[in-house]
Amino acid sequence: MNIRNEIKSYIVREGMTISEVLERLVEEHGWNASVPNFSGKLQRGSLRYCEAKELADVLGYDLICLKRKSL
Repeated sequence: MNIRNEIKSYIVREGMTISEVLERLVEEHGWNASVPNFSGKLQRGSLRYCEAKELADVLGYDLICLKRKSL
């Protein structure tokens, strides 16, 4: 699954729309993005890590980096 579809699935899973998510991002994290701008970032794969963390936050998730186990 590509990142765009994965992020959209998280949004849908939480029962939200992209517009609702962006409203919360504006309120809670001071984003200044429109739906087309956000969709374009997802399409291009240009969402920054800090933006991904804030997106996860408004969806109620934590991004966690785990060290892979050695083979």
